[in-house]
Formats: sequence, C-alpha cells, structure tokens
Amino acid sequence: MRTLVQVIRAHPTQDGAGVKIHRVAGQALNAILDPFLMIDEINSDNADDYIAGFPEHPHRGFETITYMKAGKMRHRDHMGNEGVIESGGVQWMTAGRGVLHSEIPEQESGLLHGFQIWLNLPSHQKMVDPDYKDIRPDAMGRAVSEGVADLSVVAGQLGVFGEVLDGPIRGRMTQPLIADLEIAPNRSVSLSTDLYDSVLVLVYRGQTSELSTKTLGVYGPGSELCLRSGEEGASALILAGKPIKEPIVQYGPFVMNTEQQIRDAIMDYRAGRLAG
Repeated sequence: MRTLVQVIRAHPTQDGAGVKIHRVAGQALNAILDPFLMIDEINSDNADDYIAGFPEHPHRGFETITYMKAGKMRHRDHMGNEGVIESGGVQWMTAGRGVLHSEIPEQESGLLHGFQIWLNLPSHQKMVDPDYKDIRPDAMGRAVSEGVADLSVVAGQLGVFGEVLDGPIRGRMTQPLIADLEIAPNRSVSLSTDLYDSVLVLVYRGQTSELSTKTLGVYGPGSELCLRSGEEGASALILAGKPIKEPIVQYGPFVMNTEQQIRDAIMDYRAGRLAG
C-alpha cells in the first residue's frame, strides 16, 4: 500500500491577464513533481477573476494539458488550431521548439473551473515539432461505481473496481498518468498502479482522510493507493510519471536544460523565429 510522505499546499496567485488561480509549482518542487512542472487550478464564478484570460504568449520545451471541469475556454495557436474546450474536455499541446497560443474564456458569466498542467520534455525532445490534440470527454477511460466513485483517465493506465482503464494519451517517454477521481461521501477507493515510484494526489474539492482541499499529497512506492473521503466527499487529480532527472532552467514560458538554451529561446521569440 502506498503511504503519504509529503503534503504541499497550493498557493493563490495570478497569471495571464490577471487570472486568479491556485498553483503548485516552483524550483523547490521540481524534483518532487518530476516529470511535471506545474499544476494550476482556475475555479471561480466571478467573471472578474478570469474574463481577461491568457492572451497570445509563447512556449518552448514542454507540454501543456488543459482540462476543463466547467465553463468554456477558446484555444488559438499559430499552427491554425482553434477550438473550444468544454466540461470534461482536454487540450494536449506539445510546445516543443515553439508555440504561440492564446486561451480566452468563451463566456462572460458563470462558473469557470479547470486545470492546466505543465509536463516536461526530456532534453532530446525539447525541440520537436509542436503538436496539438483536442480530446473529447467520451474518449476518456471511465469507470463508475454508483454511490462510491467516478474515475476518468486522460493519460496512462489505472486500475479501479476490478478493471484497468486506459486513457487516450499513451506512448509518451515520461509515461504520464493523469486521472480525475470523484468519491462520494465517506467512501474508500483503491487504485492500482505499480509503474511509478510515487503518485501525486491533488484534492480540489472536499477532503480525504489525509488531505484537505487544495493540497497535494505525495504517495510513495507501492502497487495500491487507497483514498477515503470525508463527509463532503472528495474530488482529486491523480498524477504520476517517469522522472526525467535532468537539469531544469525556466524563464517564464520557456523550460530548457541550460541558461544558453533559455537565451536562445528569448532571442528566437524576439526575432519571430520561435514559432517559425
């Protein structure tokens, strides 16, 4: 059985054009989150908190995964991709050598709730051609046990209720696992995965017996992860991956391995070559 070895609290901050979010990230957490770099949550029914969105900006050296729980977000990028991510949908973007994109709420009122996860790329893949995938809710691996829990798998493989679920994203070198688990009040769920040395659990609603809302739990080695919800139930993202264990140098939206590579990214962006 996996045991809890560390608890990290998400902290409030702002990004984009003043969008209010809660974030788990930072240089001190790089080794703990590896291969992930950052986990952001937007959750507000006040349009002032999100309406300005994330105007056009660059990325290089990693992948972004945007997962919407409620509301709508419009994506545009320099490759010509455009679409609206709605409840249950995922946008998986490989920035690689360079992407210019924007993410703007497709609504003027109501609840906007979603996550953006940054997934690092190993050094030999940081300059690959950019790519974009729009994943619909019905493509997820999903299992429901009435009155107990509802599990959706976006990437990787996870066992629950006696079956193994496969997410639509497979084949990445970092072998990412990304899943969304909703547990009914006062229930226990056992998840099976022995591929990873550690598993991250980010509780975003309610609480478990060990984690409160907006906390990330790091669970150590094992083949089973057991989570028990409290009186309000619990909702959590389940994350894991194969660590890259390489140097990380980050400057805003650029994540590379050396300072020189960061300088190159900045010069390429200023010269209009980053997304050329």
